[in-house]
Amino acid sequence: MVLKNKLSEDLVKIIEARHHDPFCVLGAHVDGDQTTVTVFLTDTQHAWLENDLKLTRIQGTDLFQWTGMSHQLPAHYTVHRVAGNGSSFSKHDPYSFLPQISEFDLHLFSEGKHWHAYRILGAHQHEVDGISGILFATWAPSAQRVSVIGEFNQWDGRCHPMRVRGGSGVWELFIPGLSTGELYKFEIKNQYDGSLHSKMDPYAQQAELRPGTASIITHTSQHQWQDKDWMAKREKADWLHQAQSVYEVHMGSWKRNSSGDFLNYRELAQELIPYVKELGFTHIELLPITEHPLDISWGYQTTGYFAPTSRFGSPDDLRYFIDQCHQNDIGIILDWVPGHFPKDAHGLARFDGSALYEHADPRQGEHQDWGTYIFNYGRKEVTNFLLSSAFYWLEQFHIDGLRVDAVASMLYLDYSREEGQWIPNQYGGRENLEVIDFLKHLNSVLHHEHPGCLITAEESTSYPMVSRPAHMGGLGFSMKWNMGWMHDILQYMQQDAIHRRYHHDSLTFGLLYAFTENFVLPFSHDEVVHGKGSMLNKMPGDEWQRFANLRLLYTFMFTYPGKKLLFMGLEFGQGTEWNCERELDWYVLDYPLHQGMKSLVSDLNSLYTSTPALYRHEFDPQGFEWLDCNDREHSILSYIRKNEDEYVICIFNFTPVPRENYRVGVPEGCSYKIIMNSDSEFYRGSNFSKQLSVDAEATPWSDRPYSITIDLPPLSGIVLQKA
Repeated sequence: MVLKNKLSEDLVKIIEARHHDPFCVLGAHVDGDQTTVTVFLTDTQHAWLENDLKLTRIQGTDLFQWTGMSHQLPAHYTVHRVAGNGSSFSKHDPYSFLPQISEFDLHLFSEGKHWHAYRILGAHQHEVDGISGILFATWAPSAQRVSVIGEFNQWDGRCHPMRVRGGSGVWELFIPGLSTGELYKFEIKNQYDGSLHSKMDPYAQQAELRPGTASIITHTSQHQWQDKDWMAKREKADWLHQAQSVYEVHMGSWKRNSSGDFLNYRELAQELIPYVKELGFTHIELLPITEHPLDISWGYQTTGYFAPTSRFGSPDDLRYFIDQCHQNDIGIILDWVPGHFPKDAHGLARFDGSALYEHADPRQGEHQDWGTYIFNYGRKEVTNFLLSSAFYWLEQFHIDGLRVDAVASMLYLDYSREEGQWIPNQYGGRENLEVIDFLKHLNSVLHHEHPGCLITAEESTSYPMVSRPAHMGGLGFSMKWNMGWMHDILQYMQQDAIHRRYHHDSLTFGLLYAFTENFVLPFSHDEVVHGKGSMLNKMPGDEWQRFANLRLLYTFMFTYPGKKLLFMGLEFGQGTEWNCERELDWYVLDYPLHQGMKSLVSDLNSLYTSTPALYRHEFDPQGFEWLDCNDREHSILSYIRKNEDEYVICIFNFTPVPRENYRVGVPEGCSYKIIMNSDSEFYRGSNFSKQLSVDAEATPWSDRPYSITIDLPPLSGIVLQKA
């Protein structure tokens, strides 16, 4: 056995896998006309280079060397070895290759301007001088040593240590002969205490199915996109003035197979897309399908920001699903979580032994409500990571937009914190200035590079100009969820009808700010979990009244200014809270009241998407006009939705009391036909009113020159149009 003190310090560091620059030892090193090759080979009886250049073991180690004339050796020589069990292996030496990532790429990344960092970091098929393999790269500036580990080297971090690229903090290694489909991780040695950490690749484009935590070297996509027409149409779309009705879906619990297991992406394409098309929704919004370790996190504890979850199949399976959506004129929005990430040891947390992606100070770096880490938006490489993730989904998967989760928690340094638990910004305020800069940049770049993409904020505060362009001082989002309207209207609807007169302002208050942002009206997954009850069981009264109230609510929503969003199951009035561990209660569609609810939502989508008066000016006050907002005594509202000369009249009775011959002022002295009645027998309503049309009279009412009298059914919404 050779003692350590008889070896050079560099060789000892290689043996102990703590060398910061393995290329200064391993590989070929020229001295005059002599070349010395050093290789590290475990479980090896004997080895040689090329045809017959014998490698000699350094006694007592797994290091082998050859010294000879330089002309005897090609630039990329082959190492042959015979393993302990007698089997033989041959490969090109990874340490015979020069650095592969350009200085320009590294510069852009360090500046936070490499929009396509996902193309250089991670694991990618690569070819050097006709030799194919995999190029690995990761960012770990505080690591003492980083190695690629996998089944191909028995997960031994001594075998493939990487080279660090100067001050960029990026480590890279080209491993020739390696193919796609292999499992791998990065083994990182902490420079402070020498501890080892096995980490999944932050830029991995595929991950092992949980509970496994390894990354997978992804195959080059074989999917042939067939959505050229959709993509061209989206680029030129006037989305501000188009109908948008979103069906929010959790893929793991929309429907399951006969064994209770998940449907895969391709099965979902066959079942979900026809269902959504039948119901008339324009978009599907997916709860996060970025890789995550825990099913019951619904995807919001993301570990793989570039990896579609393996729960439902391969990346190409997901591409197929999205392609099929586009071919059926359905857009896809991805729920995206750039605000926080989990503390799982295999993920981003303390990635290189330091607080790298997160803040070191828990007053800035830990989210107390969710037990997660908060991204350090002051590091350009971190914001580059997030920006590149957004580009990746839009470009590689043709995603039509992102719903950005928990924006309020990102914007405020004191979000969900008590005095002394947060650090003010440089001006002493509570706004996170680094986040504001990041969001403005993100939205500006994405909208410029991908015209027609929709970036929507889930933002629950009164932060100004969330959906106004960054160059005008806004955050630059396309739209913002209208959480205020959602809370007000649900609070109102949960009141017993006899008390609603005292809460009438909850119906009308939203119009005071309805056009200050580009709003989406969301009834999302968050409203039907954690003891909040299902939408149906939020409604007061007996069974018939609960369904009538819900039909009324949906009719109000679909005629109110703002794009629409319904979570799965809400369309047929599921009676139980959403449970992510099982499929929706599809059996309830055997019952007439649930069938009626589904029919109503389908007809509301049809009415909405075919009536420009309901969608052309959803973000503009010129598309809305009150007829009567003051009849709190009867809990009745009426308004006009309009587009140029076209308009519809919407009337709502929020009590179970029928109102015969109710008078409403109208703009013209003509005949009006009823085009929607939520109380219709087709929706299992009472069918109280038999009117199909009404004629206006020259009787002024509510500052209108004409008026109609109409029979208003109980708990109903009525929509009329000029006959």
